[in-house]
Amino acid sequence: MNLISLQFQTTQDFEQNLETLISHIEQTDDNSFIVAPELCLNGYAYDRLDEAVDISIQAMQKLLTLSKNRYITLTLTTQKNGNYYNTLHCFYNNKLVHTQSKNKLFVLNDEKKHFTQGDIEDIKIIDVDGLKIAFMICFELRFIDFWQRLQGADIICIPSMWGKPRKEHFEILTKALAVANQCYVVASNSSNDDMASSSGIITPFGKESRDDSSNMIKMIYNHDEIKKMRRYMNVGIK
Repeated sequence: MNLISLQFQTTQDFEQNLETLISHIEQTDDNSFIVAPELCLNGYAYDRLDEAVDISIQAMQKLLTLSKNRYITLTLTTQKNGNYYNTLHCFYNNKLVHTQSKNKLFVLNDEKKHFTQGDIEDIKIIDVDGLKIAFMICFELRFIDFWQRLQGADIICIPSMWGKPRKEHFEILTKALAVANQCYVVASNSSNDDMASSSGIITPFGKESRDDSSNMIKMIYNHDEIKKMRRYMNVGIK
């Protein structure tokens, strides 16, 4: 299985952003595991939230189709009972297999003023055809108690819009998460001018693949690497 972290810019044209996302996905092979940046269709366009919800609805139908023989993970702007959410979606084999809305909303960009907090109980490991997958959304990476909730996952996905001033933090934390939880981490970050890029894939041993100049970072998934690390350094993760 190919692990793939997408890394691209968000523009003011939501339709164009969707076309860009689709184009990248269509370049991947069957049996790919794809993670896209947080809110990659619309960014934090707080003054256009209804438009953002509309493009999310359009995208869901297309992503369901594109997910045949692929995993696709990203976050979309959603609305429920008059509230807006930053909601992670994971698609696989033409099905929506998991959703969770961002629980830890980022204070520095006023996210709390516009989005409603998700349920912490949705932050959990899911099993899809024997593959144990878990998810955190951007700022949630900083909360170590979430790391503990996700111990035992094979892959942790982190779609992000992480700012450039904290670039080193993103790289340190994503690598540390892979080593601490002895799993693969697929971190996908925006490459907007004010964003950190630093998207990458990290193995349970801490080997990194990152390239700020690339729209697509790849690595072959090897489940034996997880088993080797957990035998070599037994800290109780099963």
